[in-house]
Amino acid sequence: MDSAGEAKSERLADLRRRMAAVPARGAGAAPRPPLRRELLPVPSPLVELLPEGGLAKGSVVEYAGSGSLLTGLLAAVTGGGGHAAVVGLPRLGLLAAAEMGAQLGRLAVVPDPGPDPVEVAAVLLDGLDLVVLGLGGLSVPPSRTRVLAARARSKGSTLVVTGGAWSGSTLRIDTRIAGYDGLGRGCGRLRTLRLDVRVRGRSAPPRTGRLELSSRDGRVEWIAAQASRPQRLETVREAAS
Repeated sequence: MDSAGEAKSERLADLRRRMAAVPARGAGAAPRPPLRRELLPVPSPLVELLPEGGLAKGSVVEYAGSGSLLTGLLAAVTGGGGHAAVVGLPRLGLLAAAEMGAQLGRLAVVPDPGPDPVEVAAVLLDGLDLVVLGLGGLSVPPSRTRVLAARARSKGSTLVVTGGAWSGSTLRIDTRIAGYDGLGRGCGRLRTLRLDVRVRGRSAPPRTGRLELSSRDGRVEWIAAQASRPQRLETVREAAS
């Protein structure tokens, strides 16, 4: 072997020795704790039902049922210093949100977004903590839901969709009105609203519970009530179909 060939072989051997001396990736390093995603605030009784204890920023959530809990989510986020928007839900009660502690100056409302509410929501995801989108019965194709999910993730904004068909959400929340207190007595003012709630995530078993919305001392607040039966919401849905 000529001198050039010998020099090349020595260089290769030296490189192999250096590579062998380098520890494997992660070797000797302390194990990293699992990353915890930043969460949006929610009404306190809902914390126990959510897999992460809140709505993860950058996620997409499907919602079905009473608008009261949607209002509660908006109140929790804006009351906690965040900014939110409501698109395509003209009947969602802003007075009720204010009574729950919402800061209306931090809430944008688009009651009539036109023929493409999804596009309006996509624009609002840039810069807001929470966007609640009423689909008005629309069925959004998977190709578009993936685009919106990627946008929410990149912007760190949570998207809650309701009133239509949506695929690929991180979480689904179903609610059903379980009863009232206060109607028909005295001035007829509603004192308590009870909701059965069911939460389903991608990698967690379903959780069910009962929440109460009560008016006390001039304030409206959410409290936890007794747990509902495991298949209560499914049974009611089947009976109604």
